[in-house]
Amino acid sequence: MSPRVVDPVARRRAVAEAVFRVVVRDGVEQASLRNVAMEAGLSIGSIRHYFDSHDAMVIFAVEFLIASIDERVMTHVRSLRDKDDPRRPGERVLSELLPLDDRRRDEAVLWLAFATAARTRPSLRPHAERLYDGLRTLCARALKVMSEAGTIAAAHDLALETERLASLLNGLTVDGVLHPDRMTPELTVSVLRGHLDSLR
Repeated sequence: MSPRVVDPVARRRAVAEAVFRVVVRDGVEQASLRNVAMEAGLSIGSIRHYFDSHDAMVIFAVEFLIASIDERVMTHVRSLRDKDDPRRPGERVLSELLPLDDRRRDEAVLWLAFATAARTRPSLRPHAERLYDGLRTLCARALKVMSEAGTIAAAHDLALETERLASLLNGLTVDGVLHPDRMTPELTVSVLRGHLDSLR
């Protein structure tokens, strides 16, 4: 019998997804090699074959999270060029970052968990900074397209509005994760829409 061939890309993805499940359920500190191995149905030796430390495993999971969000959001970015309604496409793109359903809520929980852990874990800080900068890049892009389409008043300072919008999205995300019964998806979308309308 020939040995079973293991796809290293699929195995790393499976480990990252196991990290996500542990972090969402129990927090970053519980995402040990042993706990993640149990979650993934693998031996610790199998995990160590791909990741030589807890930090290496968590960093890979953070990068996997960033890449998966980026890929999904970029599929919506083209809609920012919709000349028929340039405000609503902007709303749709930005909504991809908010906890409006189970998948996006889990992503928001992960983002908050990793960002909080990065405060005391230097190895995570560059990755938390990428999440921070990536949000502002997306906000700046959305506002620039809306400005070019004339749905943002020319008097607005786009650099300042980028910071305001990013801060709004951060606040909505935190409230949606910590107080989902109060900051409901419907209210979240209404607040975002109201903010974008105020820029007209």
